[in-house]
Amino acid sequence: MPGAPPPYYGPPPYGWRPPPAPLAPDGRPLADFGTRLLAYMIDSAILSGIAAVIFIPVMFVLIFNVMPDLADSANSYGPTAGPETLFDDFLVPLLLIELGFFVFMLAGYYVYYVEMMYRGGQTVGKKAMKIRVVPIEPGATLTRVMAAKRYLIEFPVSLVVPFFSYVDGLWQLWDKPHQQTLHDKFAKTVVIKVAP
Repeated sequence: MPGAPPPYYGPPPYGWRPPPAPLAPDGRPLADFGTRLLAYMIDSAILSGIAAVIFIPVMFVLIFNVMPDLADSANSYGPTAGPETLFDDFLVPLLLIELGFFVFMLAGYYVYYVEMMYRGGQTVGKKAMKIRVVPIEPGATLTRVMAAKRYLIEFPVSLVVPFFSYVDGLWQLWDKPHQQTLHDKFAKTVVIKVAP
C-alpha cells in the first residue's frame, strides 16, 4: 500500500545494553575516576589550607625580622655590606624554613594519608565521596604497610619523577579490570564505592 507506514517488528532481540559496572574481586562496585578525583581535590584543599595557616605566618616573621636588617646593612658602606650578608642573613634562613616546611608537609601527608587510611580505609575526601580503599585480595584487611606503600608512590616518588603524578592518577582510566592507579598496584589495593 502506497503511503502506509512500514510495518513495526519491535526492538531487535540483541539491543545495546550499557556495559556492566566494574567490580572489585569481592564483587563490590569500583569507584569511578571522577569520584576519586573529587575526593583527591577535597583532601588537597584541606592539606593546602593547613599548610597555608602554618607557612604564611612563618614567612611574615622571616621577612619582617630580616628585611629591616638587610636594608640597614645595604645602606651602610662598611665591611658588612655585600652579597655575603644577603646570602647569610636572608637566603640561608629562607632555605632552611622551606626545607623544614617540606619535611613537615611530608610528615603531615603521611599522617593524613597513611594513618587515616589504615584506621578506616578513608580520608576526609573519600568519606565525603563515599569511597574506600580495600585490599585487592577478598577478605583481607588493609594494613599500615599497604597504606604506606600507597603514600610512597603517590607523594615522595611523584615529587622526584617529573609528571609521574599525572601518569599515576590517569592510569586508572585504561587499567582493566580493576581501575587501579600505580599506587594501587604497588600496594595491592582497589578503591570501592561505599553503600550510602
